[in-house]
Amino acid sequence: MSDKRVYLYDSTLRDGAQTQGVDFGPADKVAITRALDALGIDYVEGGWPGANPTDDAFFAAPPETKFTHLTAFGMTRRASHGVDNDPGLNQLLSAKVRHVCMVGKTWDFHVDVALGIAHAENIAMIGDSVAYGAAKVDEILFDAEHFFDGYKANPEFALACIVKAYESGARWVVLCDTNGGTLPHEISAIVGEVAQKIPGAHLGIHAHNDTGNAIANSLAAVRAGVRQVQGTLNGLGERCGNANLISIIPTLVLKMGYRTGVTEQSMRRLTHVSRLLDERLNRAPDKRAPYVGESAFAHKGGLHVSAVEKDPRSYEHIDPELVGNHRQIVVSDQAGRSNILARFREIGIEVDPKDGKLAELIDTVKGNEFDGYAYDGAEASFEILARRILGSVPDYFHCTSFRVIDERRWNARGELITLSEATVKVAIGKRKAMAVAEGNGPVNALDAALRKVLMPIYPDLEDLRLVDYKVRILTPGDATAAVTRVMIESSDSTGRSWGTVGVSANVIDASYDALRDSIIYKLFSNGVASGHA
Repeated sequence: MSDKRVYLYDSTLRDGAQTQGVDFGPADKVAITRALDALGIDYVEGGWPGANPTDDAFFAAPPETKFTHLTAFGMTRRASHGVDNDPGLNQLLSAKVRHVCMVGKTWDFHVDVALGIAHAENIAMIGDSVAYGAAKVDEILFDAEHFFDGYKANPEFALACIVKAYESGARWVVLCDTNGGTLPHEISAIVGEVAQKIPGAHLGIHAHNDTGNAIANSLAAVRAGVRQVQGTLNGLGERCGNANLISIIPTLVLKMGYRTGVTEQSMRRLTHVSRLLDERLNRAPDKRAPYVGESAFAHKGGLHVSAVEKDPRSYEHIDPELVGNHRQIVVSDQAGRSNILARFREIGIEVDPKDGKLAELIDTVKGNEFDGYAYDGAEASFEILARRILGSVPDYFHCTSFRVIDERRWNARGELITLSEATVKVAIGKRKAMAVAEGNGPVNALDAALRKVLMPIYPDLEDLRLVDYKVRILTPGDATAAVTRVMIESSDSTGRSWGTVGVSANVIDASYDALRDSIIYKLFSNGVASGHA
């Protein structure tokens, strides 16, 4: 096949949500969708309408996207129903999106054992559902569940199922290695045979990683003709996970010469998107992840450092900046400079690379990161730090002191009562003010008290919302005296969202630092002048 365009389908919000220990909330789904849209992913599977309240809330008011086709996932009709009276199918097609992915059985073993229906009825269920859906939405995708196991067991039946989907109007027929047990040479051979029945321009691959071959299987399928690849960010997924799109994208583009919706510029966001997901899951990024890991382009001592300083190609398979990562030469005082300069370009800060303040910023960032700060996922805190060192952030306010009191008691009826109260003293120029507020927890109370003082002077804060709050223990060996990192995500009525970070042995102190940065970033990005008298 001469066509080099490969379409990317992300299933992080549905298949990835089936990962043990992963539980996305509505805010997570919106943020991840927006990140994938900015990256240039063709399809984002938002979830399964009707499966749970989170997915229902997401599809009731789906986020707007500029590039991505937001997609709903669900099943074909059931054997006991027609397409017009199957509640699950009609709820799927009623979601506020124009692209729908339907899953159906293509392994005779599953049809016999799991469904207990005739093979002809299974094929009819696929054809009826796809044709019904194709008349209602822009595109139908058909996920052929257990296709490779089915093909190896009964190729005639497996082919009959997917040909029926294609002939009934499916834009994409996706071949799923649902159990993850197929090997690359099998993928190549089977896809080659399938492509004799269905054009590769209408075929996709959905690989699981149970043998550690999900990425290799996906790439083998592309070489054999498929032109859609399904996967998840960082390889999230049930059991051993799905194919990792973070690794697949640069391999397809930079190594194999294929084109995707990810442009050269947006690929520089790849590391950011990978780490953004980890921050939302409140887990440490994999340092050794290909392309985007902290250690992916790290060099320490000896011959490696000497060779890399002469020509990075000696020990680097690509330029790390192509994927938004950066080189780390542990013994060099230049480590991180190029990454910080790249960040400056992204946020519109112009600085002379020889400016002494840049060296000061690099040293500060290194020191902060050693202390536990993480600026991936907290870009607003980084921008404030950078602009403050460069001398361009207004002095909006100073919180001269705050106090937080938590009370836990039982009332006369034996009911447990918890109450948080915060008192803040704030200086805005020569003006000083104090406020007291209660809240649902100490951070909420502290936020409410700050707003009492600040909003009369800075009404732009009216639409500031804190949408997520995460705490990570950085020194677990210290037990209750451990250092903590607090990440706060904020948004406003324009749809913007930004992250801030604070680090302290006192979780309330760390929370204040992240909260303060969020407020300052909101005011600065709105172009608000200092409210000093």
